[in-house]
Amino acid sequence: MGCCGDQNDAEEELQNHLLSSSSSSASASASSFTDPSTVISPMNSHFSALACPDTLRLILSKLSVTDLARASCVCRAWSSVASDNNMIVLAFMAPWKLKEVVGMPLNGSFWRDNGIGKFAISHRLARGDTVASLAVKYSVQVMDIKRLNNMMSDHGIYSRERLLIPISSPELLIDGICYIEFDTYAKREVAVLYLEGAPEKKPSCLLNRVTSVHGRRRIINSLRRSMQVDDETAQYYLSISNGNLRAALSEFSADLEWERQGALA
Repeated sequence: MGCCGDQNDAEEELQNHLLSSSSSSASASASSFTDPSTVISPMNSHFSALACPDTLRLILSKLSVTDLARASCVCRAWSSVASDNNMIVLAFMAPWKLKEVVGMPLNGSFWRDNGIGKFAISHRLARGDTVASLAVKYSVQVMDIKRLNNMMSDHGIYSRERLLIPISSPELLIDGICYIEFDTYAKREVAVLYLEGAPEKKPSCLLNRVTSVHGRRRIINSLRRSMQVDDETAQYYLSISNGNLRAALSEFSADLEWERQGALA
């Protein structure tokens, strides 16, 4: 009986020891979770690894543009790194393997979206070019060219020096150099790719023609209201009539009559 009693006492002592050790470990783990100094969090100022700018730069450089914007909302330390222009430009370039982006946008929100629609090819117009022929040449849709260039009709091509062509294949951007430009006809900022190399000179759509812009704007607005057309169509008829409003209206009326007869036929 003595041996059995000793065995029972030993088992009871072992159980008590296990219970006490498990409770102590549980309380220790609970205290570690409640103690902010041991929690690994970017909000914890004691966790120096995620507060070091060099470490943050190395980590955040792997993020996309969207994730970089989210990271800038975490805390002040992260925001100072994630909002750096160099970080944003690198994140903008990374998916397309661009070599360089030249220029800075007028609006910082330009960097928020680096989809393929942000890029375009600059095509300098030559005699005989049409929207349809350019669509075939660059393997894109006619409507995509019109939409990108803010064109309501094919007539708008004749009053321009160049057209922006949508990127049909992402491979065109690999090791390419894009120029951030605001196109006044397209009325948007675009990352422009010049297939023939760097732009030789700025086309007129990028120049600051301050002296005549107000007067020309008034003429186009008047012509647009009379014809009930868009800006591009008004500019086209004004250009082919050498600035003569009466001749522009006559040309427009003649074209309308021709289209009406064609529809009836």
